[in-house]
Amino acid sequence: MSVFENREGDGKTDGGGIPDGAGNPDGAGNGADGLLPRPVRTARRPRKGMLSKRRHRERAPLRIRLRRNRGRRLRRLSYAVLTLLSALCAAAVLAYHLTSIPKPHPETVTQSTVFLDSGGAYLGRRGPVDRQDIPLSAVPRHVQDAVIAAENRSFRTDSGISPRAIARATLATLTGGDPQGGSTITQQYVKNALLSPEHSLARKAREALIAIKLDRTRTKDEILEGYLDTVYFGRGAAGIQSAARNYFGVDAQSLTVAQGAALASILNIPSYYEKAGSDPKVTAKLENRWEWVLDAMAASGSITAKQRAAARFPAFRFYPPGETEGQRQYLIDVAAKEAADRLGITEDRLASGGYSVTTTFDLALQDSATQLVQKHPGGEKGVRVHTAVVGLVPGDGAVRVLNGGSDYARQSFNDAVSGAVEAGTALDPFSEVRHAGEPLSKLLKTTAPTPLNLASAYATVAADGRYATPYTVARITREGRTVYRARPDVRQVLDEKEALVAGGRSGAVAVDEAVDAGSAKAKNFAVAGAGGGITRRTVWTTGYDDRLALAVALFADRAGSRKGTTVPAQLPNEPSPPEFAQSVAARIWDAATKDGSKSAAEGAAASHAPN
Repeated sequence: MSVFENREGDGKTDGGGIPDGAGNPDGAGNGADGLLPRPVRTARRPRKGMLSKRRHRERAPLRIRLRRNRGRRLRRLSYAVLTLLSALCAAAVLAYHLTSIPKPHPETVTQSTVFLDSGGAYLGRRGPVDRQDIPLSAVPRHVQDAVIAAENRSFRTDSGISPRAIARATLATLTGGDPQGGSTITQQYVKNALLSPEHSLARKAREALIAIKLDRTRTKDEILEGYLDTVYFGRGAAGIQSAARNYFGVDAQSLTVAQGAALASILNIPSYYEKAGSDPKVTAKLENRWEWVLDAMAASGSITAKQRAAARFPAFRFYPPGETEGQRQYLIDVAAKEAADRLGITEDRLASGGYSVTTTFDLALQDSATQLVQKHPGGEKGVRVHTAVVGLVPGDGAVRVLNGGSDYARQSFNDAVSGAVEAGTALDPFSEVRHAGEPLSKLLKTTAPTPLNLASAYATVAADGRYATPYTVARITREGRTVYRARPDVRQVLDEKEALVAGGRSGAVAVDEAVDAGSAKAKNFAVAGAGGGITRRTVWTTGYDDRLALAVALFADRAGSRKGTTVPAQLPNEPSPPEFAQSVAARIWDAATKDGSKSAAEGAAASHAPN
């Protein structure tokens, strides 16, 4: 045994001072190579509490960390916002260039044809839309300024849009609120004429883009003209021209300051204000807005203080139309057919062509005749009484009055031009005529002339034997240009001797000698008809001079055995048919020829005068 060996293994040193097995994993005091073993460092594992304290010391508080990173975060946010804005601007520019100005809707370019009486008074219209284009030069400046004051006071200077109004409308759409108005005139024109009226963000965005492009590519006057020609005013009227006629019975160029401000005020709620003049509540509310518009015009200098002080709330045409309005459709029917024939087009094409048809009718005389005719009490037990009235100018043929029925809505058949009733003795004054020319000779042979034909026969006598073809259209214009002007068709069909004889036999040559127009025997109107006594079926009353030939026909019918048919019936005896017919004729004559009024002949001459 080695002297160094510790047999007991007690770990004590044997002279060398080295612990047994220290640093030797094999437990040997010496390594295999005889070198001393290197000591091994063992890391001390910190306790758990010490580790958490160290980490807490190393991690800064949140607010400090946020403060340290604030600049970096702000830079990142700025970059993001700038990127978003750049993208939005690029998208807006791209959308602007890709957006084209669309063509107007078909209904906004379709125009109606209007009918006027011989003096230019509004009779009515034909067409799908009550609208007629007029140039801005035909709209008085004070009317333009009234619309701007009511709808968009910055119109002359804005860019076509109102950012504030757009934001308000967008917010309302997103939150489900009520639709918001406040659009500029340019935007309203885009919405009314170029786009659909739907409420959506996409439509509103496109409206704004088109409005901006429209404002950059067209003048303010062009935009205002388009707006005034298409905006809705209520009463079925689209555009300022139709509105002027529907509310005041005048053309737009004749609107006063007060009338222009009233129409501008209506634009706010047209469907509500259309009853102005007939509904006291509506009228009062409109008057308040009218005052507001005039005040704005005065404040902007559009009108003077004197004009503002002199303005009075205007009177409106009654709405809905009265009883005489329905009767005017008979006039329009006749004139529309004649106008289409003269232009060589269909009535449908005429109705949507934007024509202005000046007729030969005297509207005041027509309304007077309608009111007189409606005084008849009518028949009993299913008997319906008809009263047709025709008045025309001898030697010219211009029809001044044409009463075709009591109400067009109940009877569209025109008794005056199509009612073939029994002539009876009505044509007896022509029995001695031997050499009548056409078309009078054919007329004299018929047993059932129309009231229009009967009046033209007696007009021939009044014109010394010259027959004038009846006509109802004096002039037709389109966009201010005359496209047709009537030329009376007159021919000699009787020599003067035969005309004198026929006149003497009629007993109706001195119609202007009596004074009492209300008397049944006044003015010496000739009376004739079919049947007699209590079996009268037709009564005719005629009278004439060189100014007017007038015929009044009274007849009756009742329902036939087959559905939709009628048969002649006996006229009621109360009131007396001859006396009623003569009274109507006398009063119409008095209204047509009273002193101080333009004579029928002068009216015909005015219809043929140049523009």
